[in-house]
Amino acid sequence: MQALEVKNYTLSTCLGVGVAANWAKLASQQGGLKPCDFETVDLSTYIGEVSGVEAVVMPAGLEKFNCRNNRLAQITLEQDGFVETVQQAVYRYGAERVGLFIGGSSSGILQTELAYRNRQQADGALPSDFHYEQTHNMHSAGAFVGAFLGLAGPMLTVSSACSSSAKVFGNAARMIEAGLIDAAVVGGVDSLCLTTLYGFNSLQLLSSRPARPYDEKRDGISIAEGAAFVLLTKPDAQTAKGAILLQGVGESSDAHHMSSPHPDGLGASLAMEAALSSAGIDASQIGYINLHGTATPSNDAAEGKAVQAVFGDAIPCSSTKGATGHTLGAAGIVEAIICMMAMRHQQLPAGINTEIIDPQFRMDYLLENRAVPIRYALNNSFGFGGSNCSLVLGVAQ
Repeated sequence: MQALEVKNYTLSTCLGVGVAANWAKLASQQGGLKPCDFETVDLSTYIGEVSGVEAVVMPAGLEKFNCRNNRLAQITLEQDGFVETVQQAVYRYGAERVGLFIGGSSSGILQTELAYRNRQQADGALPSDFHYEQTHNMHSAGAFVGAFLGLAGPMLTVSSACSSSAKVFGNAARMIEAGLIDAAVVGGVDSLCLTTLYGFNSLQLLSSRPARPYDEKRDGISIAEGAAFVLLTKPDAQTAKGAILLQGVGESSDAHHMSSPHPDGLGASLAMEAALSSAGIDASQIGYINLHGTATPSNDAAEGKAVQAVFGDAIPCSSTKGATGHTLGAAGIVEAIICMMAMRHQQLPAGINTEIIDPQFRMDYLLENRAVPIRYALNNSFGFGGSNCSLVLGVAQ
């Protein structure tokens, strides 16, 4: 594929709001998970919650979009000069030539949960201020972000479980390559809700401790919320040395099981190999892999086999979900940005909480941050149903 330049990026996780706050925690090997105290949830688990979301005020004219998911999107968009960078792209290319591609898995489902909690006693009617289309509808975040940024180009929402906001990079790249747009905002947002927490608990996938990816005693995930956005354009003569590039996208679908990955990681291997082929590089050129690493026994085992098959055991790698928790549909882009920050600062983030690496994994898994300059990084995002996506990110030379 033709490489695309990352013009700007921003993110919010339980580590903090904005790039600087997130990198400060990663650089000091600190996590943001806490015992679950969200809403009325009564579960012995840890969560990742973004601070300040409740206080966000929706812009005039967009009040019907008011829900936790869209407030999380807005507080993120307002960081790191991201809106201003998008406005520059709109001025340069025209609003209709800037596309929008959003990934997520549960949209504003919390708003529906609250609406059902407040049904009218007499007839069970939902509250009059509940607006399903602008809140719970899967395209709610896409419609809100498009309106908030003033975009008029193609808009698409991807919901493919945990690969959602990685796959949007591929959608954007294909649209730009086809000549339909000149720039793209790609994003992902997923917020905490009762359905997700109780749902994963019913699957016996939640840990009672902060997640420990690739640990020999790993026992489940820590559900979290997060949002992230990236502006992509074609590189031009002004692209500076050291700029971050989207170099390759690899996608696959193994369709092995509704919720379990293929035990040998066949779909994951296909996605990683496709990403390398798309970027036109060899496996040996990758300097860091941000693993999907959810900390469930089956997921880490399958991904570990796939990484071993494609890369051997010499590539530094880690899962940052011990720090951020699993942000579900936002995980792909959140962790892609973590790769970008690692490349900028020439420091690879450790997989915190992990104490003893499961001996079945033969890999260079980082238990401490490592100062290493890298040119290429790979980010893995593997979702339920065998929906897999790997991204190759690079540094312009």
